Amino acid sequence: MNDALIIAGRPYSSRLLVGTGKYRDFAQTAAALEASGAEIVTVAIRRTNIGQEPGQPSLLDALPAGRYTLLPNTAGCFTAEEAVRTLRLARELLDGHCLVKLEVLGDKDTLFPNMPETVRAAEILVREGFEVMVYCSDDPIQARRLEEIGCVAVMPLASLIGSGMGILNPWNLRLIIESAAVPVIVDAGVGTASDAAIAMELGCDGVLMNSAIALARDPLLMATAMRKAVEAGRQAWLAGRMPKKAYAASPSSPTTGLVGG
Repeated sequence: MNDALIIAGRPYSSRLLVGTGKYRDFAQTAAALEASGAEIVTVAIRRTNIGQEPGQPSLLDALPAGRYTLLPNTAGCFTAEEAVRTLRLARELLDGHCLVKLEVLGDKDTLFPNMPETVRAAEILVREGFEVMVYCSDDPIQARRLEEIGCVAVMPLASLIGSGMGILNPWNLRLIIESAAVPVIVDAGVGTASDAAIAMELGCDGVLMNSAIALARDPLLMATAMRKAVEAGRQAWLAGRMPKKAYAASPSSPTTGLVGG
C-alpha cells in the first residue's frame, strides 16, 4: 500500500480494475478475478443479476463476501435518464453503495461516449451523493469539466470498447493526465498485456478491462498477465525511463578507467 491507488478517499493496492461480463459462467468469472488481483470489479446492472432477479443465479453468490469493491456501471444506457435510473437501482440493491461507474453511450456500433448526456448525468449523480467514476472521450476539456463537476475519477477510452486495438491516443491521454487532480484510469480498448503496460508507463493511475481477459483463449492466464503488466508499467513510470536519443549513441559500459588503460 506504499503506492496505493486512492479513489474517493479509499486506498487500493491493485491498479487493475476488472469487469465481470462475457465469461463462460460465474465460476470462471470468480477465478479470473482472483487471478487478476483486482480489488475493484465492475458490474453491469442491466446485464448481470445482483439481486434484481430473485430466484436467478446471482454474481454475488460466486464472489467471496467482502473481497471486492463492487463498481455498478451503466453499460447499455444511451441517455442520462437511463443511466441515473440504473444507478439509483444499484444503490438500493447494494444497501446505499455510492461508488459507481457512469457511461452513457452515443451509438450501438462504436459504443463511443455521448459526452453531453454523460455530463448531464454526472451533474445529477454528484448532486445526489454518488461517487462517480466516469467513462469519457479522450478530450482533455471534457475530462476537466467532469472533474469540475465532482467526479472522483475520469476514465478516457484508449480505443473503442471491445476493440482490443490498444492505446491509439497516447498524446491526448498525456494531456488529461498532466492536468487532472483525480485518478485517470484507461477504460476500453486494451487487448493484451503490453497495452496495459503502455497505459501505466504513460502515467495513468489504473486500467479497467473486461473483454481482454474474458475473451482470451485462456482467461485465467491472461488475467495473471494483466496483473503483472499493470504492476510493471507502474514501476517503470515511477522509476523514470532514460531519455530517448535520435543519434549520438553512448556505450552501455564506461569508456574511462578501463582495465589495463
